[in-house]
Amino acid sequence: MTHKDFLRQINETIVSRKLLPSASDENNLTIIVALSGGADSVALLRALIELGYRCEAAHCNFHLRGAESDRDATFVAELCQHLGVMLHKRDFDTKNYAIKHGVSIEMAAREQRYDFFHEIASGREEMRIAIAHHRNDNAETVMLNLIRGTGLRGLCGIPYQNGIIIRPMLDVTRQDVLDYLGFIEQSYINDSSNAIADVKRNIIRLRLMPLLEEINPNIVETLIRNAENARDAQDFITQHAIYINKVEEADGNIVIRKADIGHSVLLFELLRPYGFTSAQIDDIWHNIDGQPGSIWHSPTHNVLRDRENLVLQPTISTPNLPKEEDRIFFVVKNIEDIDKISTDSHTAMLDADKTGSKLAVRQVKEGDRFIPYGMTGSKLVSRYMIDHKFSAFQKERQLVVCNDAGIVWLVGQRIDDRYRIVEGKTRRVLILSTKNDHKSSYLTALLTEKS
Repeated sequence: MTHKDFLRQINETIVSRKLLPSASDENNLTIIVALSGGADSVALLRALIELGYRCEAAHCNFHLRGAESDRDATFVAELCQHLGVMLHKRDFDTKNYAIKHGVSIEMAAREQRYDFFHEIASGREEMRIAIAHHRNDNAETVMLNLIRGTGLRGLCGIPYQNGIIIRPMLDVTRQDVLDYLGFIEQSYINDSSNAIADVKRNIIRLRLMPLLEEINPNIVETLIRNAENARDAQDFITQHAIYINKVEEADGNIVIRKADIGHSVLLFELLRPYGFTSAQIDDIWHNIDGQPGSIWHSPTHNVLRDRENLVLQPTISTPNLPKEEDRIFFVVKNIEDIDKISTDSHTAMLDADKTGSKLAVRQVKEGDRFIPYGMTGSKLVSRYMIDHKFSAFQKERQLVVCNDAGIVWLVGQRIDDRYRIVEGKTRRVLILSTKNDHKSSYLTALLTEKS
C-alpha cells in the first residue's frame, strides 16, 4: 500500500463509518491520539495530521519496563514537540493498582489508560479519542475471544467506535503501517515485551497466527470477514430486540412479556445493558417458565421471573426503608371543608378521630392483617397481594400506614374499613396521599395532633 493509498484508506474508514466530520469542515473537534511511541500509534498521529485534523496526544507511563518505559516517554515528548502537538502524559503505579483492585497487570493498565483518556475528554464535548488498533489486532482479538469462549458479540471483533473512542486504522494492516512510516521516514520505538510470548495475546500473535497462516495464508482476512458477518448478524439481532414489547411501570420497573422472547440471543440483548452476565442470562433463559418469584441480581438491577413477564427493577440501595419518593403526605380537615370523598388510589380519606394522631409509615411485615374497605373480616396483607397478583417487587415495596392498633391504609390499595368516613358521625378527616397535593407535611415516624 502506497503512502497515498494508506491515507486514502484511513479517510475512507473515517467517512464510511462516520467516525469524524470532514477535516475541511469548520468545527471545534479535537482528536486525542493514544500515543505509546510504537509504530501503530505514531502512524495514526502522523496520518491524522496529514489528513488535516487537529490532534493532541496522550501518553501513559505504566513503569512496567524500567528504563524502556522512560525511553518511550522521552521519545513521545520529543515527537510531539517536533510536530507541534500538545501532549497529555500521566505516570501510573500499575503494579500496586493491580494488587489493590485484584486484577491482572494487563487489565490494570487498560483500566488506567481509559480512565486517563476519559479524564482528558471530560468537559470537552467536541472531542474524540483515537486508538491505533489495525486489521491484524482485530483478527487476533477475534481469535482470542474464540479461544476464551464467547458469544456472537465476541466474534464481532473490535468496534470502529465506542462512544468517544474511535479506531480509524481498522482497515489497514500492520505491514501497511510499517510501509507508511518507511515512506515518510518516521522513526518509532519497539516495545521489547511484545516479542515475548508470555501473555495470551502475544502467544496468539507470535505462535498461533504464523501456524494458521501456513494453513491459510489469508487467515487475517478470513477472520475479519467472519467478524463482519458476525457483526451484521449482531446488528440484526440488536435491532430486532428493540421491537420486543417492553412496558415501563412506576418506580422505573420495565416489564418484558415472556411470549415476545423467542430465543436466548434476544434475551441476552435485552438484559446485557442492565449488567447481567452471560451465565445469569443463560440461567434465566433455561428457567424462564419456572415457578414465579425467582430473582436474579446485577450490580444495578434485579430481574424477577413473574407469571407472564420478566420484570426489571433498578437496585434499591436501602430495601428495608421507604425511599424519599415513597413519602406519605397528610393533612387534617373538618368534614365541612371536604367537597367529596376521593376515589384516587393515591389518596386515602379516613376518620381522623378513629385513626388517632400516632401514625407511622413502613413496609409490609410478615403477619400484617387488615380489614379491606367494604369487608367485615380481617385478611392477611400477603393474601391480599397474592389475590391481586402483586409481583415480588411490588410486595417488597408495598407500604402501609399504621397506628398502635394496626394498619389504617394499605398504600395505593385500600383503607381499613374500621377507619372509613361515616356520614353524620365523622367530624374530622385525615387525608393521606402519596402526592403533596394539599401542601401537607409528610409522615416520618409519628404524626402530631392537628386541629
